Amino acid sequence: MRHDEVVERVLLVVEQIPAGRVASYGGIAAITGTSPRLVGRIMKDHGSGVPWWRVTSRDGDFGGALLTEALPHWDAEGIRVKPNGLGCRFADHAADFDELRDAYLTVLRARERGLAEEGER
Repeated sequence: MRHDEVVERVLLVVEQIPAGRVASYGGIAAITGTSPRLVGRIMKDHGSGVPWWRVTSRDGDFGGALLTEALPHWDAEGIRVKPNGLGCRFADHAADFDELRDAYLTVLRARERGLAEEGER
C-alpha cells in the first residue's frame, strides 16, 4: 500500500472515533495494518484536520504540549484526566475496537464503491 493510502486510512479511522472516546496508536495500527509508530507519525504530520485528541498511547497519555492542547477538547467531550495529570483514563474512555473497525470498514467500502462508480462513468 502506498504511503498516501496509509495516511488516508489512518485518518479515516480517527474520524470514526466517537466523541468522548479515545483509541490507541496500536489499536488504529491493528485496524489499518500498519505500525503504532507510523500512526503516531501520521498524526503528527497530517492529523490536524481530524479529532487528534482522541488518539493516545494505550495508557491514555500524550507527549508534552499535546496534552495542554487536548484538555479543552477532552473537557468538552467529558473525557476525564488521570490523577497523575499525564493523560486520560483510557480504560474509562476507550472506543470499542470492534465497533471502530466496523465503522471504518463501512466508510472505506462506501468510498471505494463511490470511486469505482466514478471510474465507470
